[in-house]
Amino acid sequence: MTRRTALTIPQDMPIDVWRNLGRQIFVITDSSGWWLGDWLIFGQANFPDRYKRAIAETSLDYQTLRNYAWVARQFAPERRRERLSFQHHAEVASLDTDQQDLWLTRAEQFTWSRNELRRQIRASRNGGEPADPVVQIQLNLIADRRQLWQQAAEVTQQDLMVWIVDSLDRAAATQIESPPAVSS
Repeated sequence: MTRRTALTIPQDMPIDVWRNLGRQIFVITDSSGWWLGDWLIFGQANFPDRYKRAIAETSLDYQTLRNYAWVARQFAPERRRERLSFQHHAEVASLDTDQQDLWLTRAEQFTWSRNELRRQIRASRNGGEPADPVVQIQLNLIADRRQLWQQAAEVTQQDLMVWIVDSLDRAAATQIESPPAVSS
């Protein structure tokens, strides 16, 4: 059962149904920028006072609605990248078509977040070359190990993430300099 402010889920819902529901909610959320933009473009072509009506129907402000419509106009549906968010497209919407496609392809290829795409575009404008891509790695630890690493980071007066990266860099350099013998 749904309401604007709540989703009531039956206690006996099986996990596969629960996961499918989550995917459906994500699709709605992830698609809403495109849908609003396309809705406004249709309204422009077919109805007068579309923004006045759209503000009344959505409670969104004028500039937000204009942004949705502007981005949607920059990308015909066949050019929109399913694997990238509306926000990825908004980041490159002001570029020419070839540049849009180039940056969206890179974002897909390197699985960049919207913020990383923005960073890469800025870096290329400042120095001519894209910055080294940042790759996000997830590490699941038992609590005791995290606590041990945190203590080690504090001893060296480093942030935990800095300590982890530094430790991995040193371990990699050691392995490269003197790789372990391969047993036959």
